[in-house]
Amino acid sequence: MRPFTYERPKAIAEAVSMARSEGAGHVNAPVQYLGGGTTLLDLMKLDVMQPTRLVDISRLDDRLLRGVSRNREGLRIGALSSMAELADNGMLARDYPVLQQSLWLAASQQLRNMARVGGNVLQRTRCPYFRDTSYSECNKRIPGSGCAAMDGVNRLHAVLGVSDKCIAAYPGDWAQGLAALDAVVEVLGPGGARSVPFGELHRPPGETPHIETSLQPGELITGFVVPGEPWPRSLYRKVRDRESYAFANASAAVALRMRGDVAEDIRIGLGGVATTPWRARTAEGMLRGKPLTEAAIRAAAEAEFAQARPREHNRFKVALGPATITRALLEAKAMEV
Repeated sequence: MRPFTYERPKAIAEAVSMARSEGAGHVNAPVQYLGGGTTLLDLMKLDVMQPTRLVDISRLDDRLLRGVSRNREGLRIGALSSMAELADNGMLARDYPVLQQSLWLAASQQLRNMARVGGNVLQRTRCPYFRDTSYSECNKRIPGSGCAAMDGVNRLHAVLGVSDKCIAAYPGDWAQGLAALDAVVEVLGPGGARSVPFGELHRPPGETPHIETSLQPGELITGFVVPGEPWPRSLYRKVRDRESYAFANASAAVALRMRGDVAEDIRIGLGGVATTPWRARTAEGMLRGKPLTEAAIRAAAEAEFAQARPREHNRFKVALGPATITRALLEAKAMEV
């Protein structure tokens, strides 16, 4: 690990002032916020990230950053809430089970105790060519160097949202639920406060895989807002190589509002198969306002993957993804709410 300066601000405004910096997107800025540190410190030890200054926000006691509340406008979650705190939250389990389950199925209990949900949505890919600096071809680490995963070991890589520059999969779980429920991200930075639709937070790789989000250097996620009424008919299904402490091969965060057998509203977020938290809008459009039969679900799910671009080892995801969507929606339809 390289030398760095450690700062512990006493207030959120002081933290933002300390984090003011320049960089090609927030992940490459020389100043980084430190919350739980469960991703950042790992990447620093691996020499993948090399910040010169850390601003520790973990002990800030600011109501903007902590707690869960709900009013007529919707649900608000502070960004410094721990994954464990929310995974054990009874109101989330009852009214937003897709969010609670996505946290419960992520990481390990020790990591959930440490990790904060604001940092969780910003976690970086587990692509081994990105995390191992002995590989020189990684456009996320070294722009313009190439992508070793294209013709390397790519079983866990993405088939949706990929480009000729990068096929790294987004690794998280919590973000899929937020994407499905049209969450809004509250951000505070040197330029003031702003709100970002969750679907605009993560950037697909395109020509610039090293610019992963729409955040600017020094901007801090302060909270998340899920608008509207609760989603009690919702769930998160995760398919992985082992039952615990493994990243998804495919996952589906789904939410339904039913009128009889008709899906009045339907939301689908996908994980494990895409470069960003993926909103399955093609499938949603085919199913919204229509009877939710198994045949209709499978046809819509397969249509979502029609533009998939698999590589040698991850072709199985083109079949696994639709099967995961189908299972999740049928289970959600059968829920008693």
